[in-house]
Amino acid sequence: MRKMLNTKNEPVNYALLLPVFLLILVGFIAQYGAFHADPSVESVAPLLRKQLLWTILGIVTMFATMFIPIKYLWKFTPALYGLSLFVMSLLIKFHDPIMAAATGTKRWIRIGPISFQPSEFMKLGYILMLAYIVTRRRQKSSNPSTLKEDFRLLGELSLVSLPVFALMFYQKDFGTSLVFISIFLGMVLVSGCSWKILTVGFGILGVIGVSGILLVLTERGQTILSYLHFQPYQFNRIHAWLNPFEYADSISFQQARGLTAIGSGEMLGKGLSNLQIYVPVRESDMIFTVIGEAYGFVGTCALILLFFYLIYQMLICTLNAKREFYAYITTGVIMYFLFHILENIGSNIGLLPLTGIPLPFISQGGTAYLTNFIGVGLILSMYYQKEKI
Repeated sequence: MRKMLNTKNEPVNYALLLPVFLLILVGFIAQYGAFHADPSVESVAPLLRKQLLWTILGIVTMFATMFIPIKYLWKFTPALYGLSLFVMSLLIKFHDPIMAAATGTKRWIRIGPISFQPSEFMKLGYILMLAYIVTRRRQKSSNPSTLKEDFRLLGELSLVSLPVFALMFYQKDFGTSLVFISIFLGMVLVSGCSWKILTVGFGILGVIGVSGILLVLTERGQTILSYLHFQPYQFNRIHAWLNPFEYADSISFQQARGLTAIGSGEMLGKGLSNLQIYVPVRESDMIFTVIGEAYGFVGTCALILLFFYLIYQMLICTLNAKREFYAYITTGVIMYFLFHILENIGSNIGLLPLTGIPLPFISQGGTAYLTNFIGVGLILSMYYQKEKI
């Protein structure tokens, strides 16, 4: 085992692949439990076959990404960012009206029987573009950089971020917007900007965050936020988060049922075939409740440790990166994964409001699932390509 994980002389980073494939396996187990316990599902087999097809496509895409030389990745990053932005802008005209009516967000494009979320691919294009800007600016700037150079860098990062956040504002997808914000903040944090700028910047963000929470909790504040296109269902999520069992029959039905399911698992769980608590759309954003009910506190802790090991391996890759561009890419990917993990698990156990964020490699396959594989492929590419060019 030790020899297998020794990746120093291997072209493939097996230490990173190990938690990925273990998480895929856990995902299949959790999906089976979610579908098996859902009274509306007549047959589990077709749904698992669909998950298998997404997994095969994801693995193929992951390894295809690994083989992309850094010189081409660097050269075509602006084009990839522009293409991602263009596809996401198609939502203005071609968003799926059925999904928009059901969810209140305009984040799906439907082509025949296939629907996808352009914002998921935009996350990768955004990560690449931010990494491209930071690398190019740091190569040109003095060492250490001046405050003027740092402000110029922040200006460039903000410039490419504005159209992304404008489109996210149009989609009314607050949860995914938070992912982009976390990527932006992570990239700024490691970009080498002066601590003076970082202190002031993060202080302002803290004030805005606290003010936002206070606005949500007051009637007048909600009126102000309504002018900024915040929707009633978003306010309801805050109320459901603060008082899940008070509104258990209405706005917090899903969250209350999820908390009940996790609590009923106690220490060791009931087993996968004995799930008794009905949680709506459990195979997606609430998949963590399956682990909690089936395998209890021990099972959920094991899953969290597995995610920690995945992030740890990504950090090792970042620290060992020989090229600055790759180091910034992996930083963006880590922030993307980290936010998804913390937000999904946090919302499932009641620490955070529900925002519709899937759990990497565990939630039902789709555009977000495929994006997970591409993100890992970018990190594998860094390791594979280090001796190739």
